[in-house]
Amino acid sequence: MPRFRYCRDALFLIGCAAYAINRWFIKPHLAPGFMMFQFNDTWLIPCALPPVLWLHRRLGLRAHDDAPYGGEIAGHLIFWSVLFEWIGPKFMPHAHGDPWDVAAYAAGAIVAGFWWNRHRWLPALTPHPVMSFNKPMPVHRLMERVPNPSTLQSHCPKTARQISL
Repeated sequence: MPRFRYCRDALFLIGCAAYAINRWFIKPHLAPGFMMFQFNDTWLIPCALPPVLWLHRRLGLRAHDDAPYGGEIAGHLIFWSVLFEWIGPKFMPHAHGDPWDVAAYAAGAIVAGFWWNRHRWLPALTPHPVMSFNKPMPVHRLMERVPNPSTLQSHCPKTARQISL
């Protein structure tokens, strides 16, 4: 399994760039719609989860450097959805919970989950590890057990044909 690259992951970098471009260059010039309200929300999981998991790893809360698995992604999706769409609006008077934001978070989480775990469902797109020739292959171990034909003749009785020669 390939090692998760956290903040050097391609989806993280693309997501952060798309978020920034939309936030500062595209969104101010658009009429209300998907690009104004939900586009940046789709990047929540791909952009926020890698740094959080990196922090978890450094604090010893995460014991591996594998890609985020479904439970991690779903747990953070639920946590952030509740925080931003239910708890946040209770404490911020101008904010309101929006189920479409939760749908956008979920869409980003699904795409991120497939991207980060593509080595499991689409191995053809994943780079293959470099083959090591330091250990003998299992077939070589099996061939070592097969007797050498030249040593077999010394153990077998001579046949009638060999005697007449």
